[in-house]
Amino acid sequence: MISYGIAAIPVLIWVYLLTGRGQFWRVAAGCTPAAASISARHVVVVIPARNEAAAIGSAVASLAQQNFAGQIELIVVDDGSTDGTAAAATASARDAGALSRFTLIRGTAVPRGWTGKVWALSQGVAAAARRNADYLLLTDADIQHGPNSIAALVADAEAHDRDLVSRMVKLCVATPAERLLIPAFVFFFFQLYPPAWVAAPRHKLAAAAGGCILIRPRALARMGGLQAIRARIIDDCALARAVKDCGGRISLQLTRETRSLRRYGSAAEIGAMISRTAFAQLGHSYLVLAATLLGLFLTYLLPVILLFTGRPLLICFGVISVLLMSLCYLPMVRFYGLSPLWALCLPPIAVFYMGAVIHSAAQYARGKGGKWKGRVQDA
Repeated sequence: MISYGIAAIPVLIWVYLLTGRGQFWRVAAGCTPAAASISARHVVVVIPARNEAAAIGSAVASLAQQNFAGQIELIVVDDGSTDGTAAAATASARDAGALSRFTLIRGTAVPRGWTGKVWALSQGVAAAARRNADYLLLTDADIQHGPNSIAALVADAEAHDRDLVSRMVKLCVATPAERLLIPAFVFFFFQLYPPAWVAAPRHKLAAAAGGCILIRPRALARMGGLQAIRARIIDDCALARAVKDCGGRISLQLTRETRSLRRYGSAAEIGAMISRTAFAQLGHSYLVLAATLLGLFLTYLLPVILLFTGRPLLICFGVISVLLMSLCYLPMVRFYGLSPLWALCLPPIAVFYMGAVIHSAAQYARGKGGKWKGRVQDA
């Protein structure tokens, strides 16, 4: 029998999430295009790429054709690709008339103790160091930037004296699996890392979204360079943490204009994406894993169970929890242009994410954690 005290827990959780968690749920509702930069700055873009021939052409073209008063240079680090990534990137730069601003680096083998992406980034950053840039833009090979992306990032950094400005790009929701699971992925991310807390110097919380990070070179140097996070599989949040720990000001927001080109055709593919870093996020602690699963159960599943208890007061607790849950999720659903009915789907989504977290822990135990494009990076 479920006691009234236990039944009240999810209500209290959702009241806290709505009122006491930095209003993270309003991020999507308040997402508006930023003003263009009025400052002419020198930005070097570093793109690590491993077997991204299908997307990198669009990524390079979008960066080569920015509405920006300053100077933009592009560095692509080909991280051992076998699918023509380098040729696709070069052809795109040529077609955009940007070959004079484009550099292709053939990446070397990943040294022991480094993750593949961070090593590729470090090679690009080393090349950028000779260009005396005001900012580095670290971005993925499957990101199509809006025409004012760099101007808006620099404007944010200049206006608020930020050392790191990151944007969670708009992810693809073309397939049924994506529509069900991707908005929730972004929702959970901001629930963990409320942007208001990330930006506040008084809060220790720090995070960034790896697809789009603008950083001042001096801030990167102050933290000891990318070597300081060389083994971190969640490299974007580790980078933000290191910058903030050194006194830097950081920012994390959503953007509508810059989009990911990566498609997930099935729930299994999305599950693999989540599983890759989930157990690392928990500090590889099975105790934290157990606490996380309990928290997910109380927050997302218990409210549904209460609806079927047949006891009016317990049902009332369940209804209130489900309504608060849906209200909290609704702005993200709207951000992705979906029907408001999708806001009711968090309980089954939570079951899926619980499975992905358990799978992540199991893969780590088997020495296969963090697998990405043929590399095991968290073992």
